[in-house]
Amino acid sequence: MTTYHVGVLIGSLSKQSINRKLFTALQRLAPSAGLSLTEIPIGELPLYNYDYDEDYPAAGKALKSAIEESQAVLLITPEYNRSIPGALKNALDWASRPWGTNSFAGRPSAVIGTSPGAIGTAVAQQHLRSVLSFLASPELSQPEAYIQTTPGLFSDEGEVSEESTSEFLLDWLKAFHAHIEKNLAAQAE
Repeated sequence: MTTYHVGVLIGSLSKQSINRKLFTALQRLAPSAGLSLTEIPIGELPLYNYDYDEDYPAAGKALKSAIEESQAVLLITPEYNRSIPGALKNALDWASRPWGTNSFAGRPSAVIGTSPGAIGTAVAQQHLRSVLSFLASPELSQPEAYIQTTPGLFSDEGEVSEESTSEFLLDWLKAFHAHIEKNLAAQAE
């Protein structure tokens, strides 16, 4: 099985974020699915505006480079006020600019997230999928992954306390692997 390098954008900037814990769990499971997950930091980006297009700052260049060096991108999003966090949207704006240099174009992607609510991050993920569609990133559409976090579900070390959740996440990662493989093969033709 080919191992694909996946850049990961985590929408929460909090060090204690449950979505960061989800990332650690996914990172722990990923080798079994043929994936290597590496975080692409977004916390140092200034708020995007097109005045930067003439002289892109180092943080913007680093973000674009990290995405372009990845074979695919995984976006892990919390849900803030029924949408994605501003920091994540800001990162997407930086990665897609200046006009004509969209780092997401053609790059396979997947979206996942967790929250204490019963519907996980379903609404935020739908908003994020809309943005990714505009950015021409082929998205994993099925299976969807809306994870409801309960106390102790994810440890700081990436252990998942419920076997059914661990199995679901591994199957989801395997589906992402197949999605990457299919899209990269189609692009190579």
